[in-house]
Amino acid sequence: MRLDDLRRSGNIEDRRGMRGRPLALGGGGLLVVLLLSWLFGANPLALLDQLGGSDGTSTVSVPPENTNPEDAKMKDFVSAVLGETEDVWHQEFAKRGATYREPTLVLFSGAVESACGNAQSAMGPFYCPGDERVYLDMTFFREMSEGLGATGDFAQAYVIAHEVGHHVQKLLGISDKVEAMRARMSEKEFNDVSVRVELQADFLAGVWARHAEETVKILEQGDLEEALNAASSIGDDRLQRRSQGYIVPDAFTHGTSEQRVRWFRRGFETGDLSKGDTFSAKEL
Repeated sequence: MRLDDLRRSGNIEDRRGMRGRPLALGGGGLLVVLLLSWLFGANPLALLDQLGGSDGTSTVSVPPENTNPEDAKMKDFVSAVLGETEDVWHQEFAKRGATYREPTLVLFSGAVESACGNAQSAMGPFYCPGDERVYLDMTFFREMSEGLGATGDFAQAYVIAHEVGHHVQKLLGISDKVEAMRARMSEKEFNDVSVRVELQADFLAGVWARHAEETVKILEQGDLEEALNAASSIGDDRLQRRSQGYIVPDAFTHGTSEQRVRWFRRGFETGDLSKGDTFSAKEL
């Protein structure tokens, strides 16, 4: 993937190595916690984590870890990809007389708090519509490569573009409509809707790749194959078979490998938002 000419985004929030939450404690309460930790030999950060609320006045944090050169390089890569998604979607929204609102991408390690709740790295990258942020632990890229065989920088770019695709859905009003439907559906019915949401995000990632290639020529030989392989590697059928030895289609939430590849490819080949209505598609 060609990065040299890409603009770097400033919408990166680096929380790696940070650990903290707002505390429902005033200065006196904080002093009591510290005193108790001293009396009982407990870790004060652990006590504060247990007592933390969402409307307090104090925050406890550990300074960010020093990043090594490889981490710095990966952060630069993420910033470059995010910047290119911003440029593409600004242009696409403008064509439709709308304004694109840029999301923030949060880098974290281990666990993170979002407006959608607490999350662990094991959950993988995710988008939270409540705070319009993409959350990413960059170790996921290593796990994707080593554990799933999804290698290459454009495989990583596909993951970021997919999560930004969810942000596009939010701005288009799709996410809110889907959330309103949740209470009226069974788990099986909502799983089907969830698959359509995810496949549309794959389609939007393909649309991004098409326009990024047209405007700044980001693709190198083999890049498209890397993205398609990544889409295939994280299909529900492949992941279920890998983890439990069999598949349960009613439990699919993201789509099969074949479906994910097909919708990304459709986005890349058409570059046309009107071709990505997964919700009315009779066959996915």
